[in-house]
Amino acid sequence: MNKMNISREYVFGYLSTLKLIEMEINGLLEEEIKWEKRISLARNSEDKDLLEYAISEWERVKIKKTALENEAAELMVTIDNLKKELMVMPAKERSVDPDLLEQELLILCGRMPGEEKQAEQDRNFEKLEKETAASAALKELKEKMGK
Repeated sequence: MNKMNISREYVFGYLSTLKLIEMEINGLLEEEIKWEKRISLARNSEDKDLLEYAISEWERVKIKKTALENEAAELMVTIDNLKKELMVMPAKERSVDPDLLEQELLILCGRMPGEEKQAEQDRNFEKLEKETAASAALKELKEKMGK
């Protein structure tokens, strides 16, 4: 791959795809657990048709999850290679886009682009919780010193 064609946006596209795949894998993991429970229920009920159906669905989910895990692993290798190539580019060819950087940070924090408001609210709540805890600790200290 030509180093001149690599951009942060290009890497960000791969990161976004990886995040979506990871989310889908998590959904499939939940579905796999659901079908494992259904297999157990079908075994206990001794309904062979129900058991066969549950096993086939569990296998379908397992195959799809494995394929996505393989795809995610390949994407990680590609992303690592692209990041290495970006790091060796001359500084003048690199540029920092603050909006893109914010989006990348959101993804690394487990959020998707467009969730900036939620991230800001979370930060505000964390700040409020810290301030409240500090105020309570200060009040408690004042009460102890006053006695």
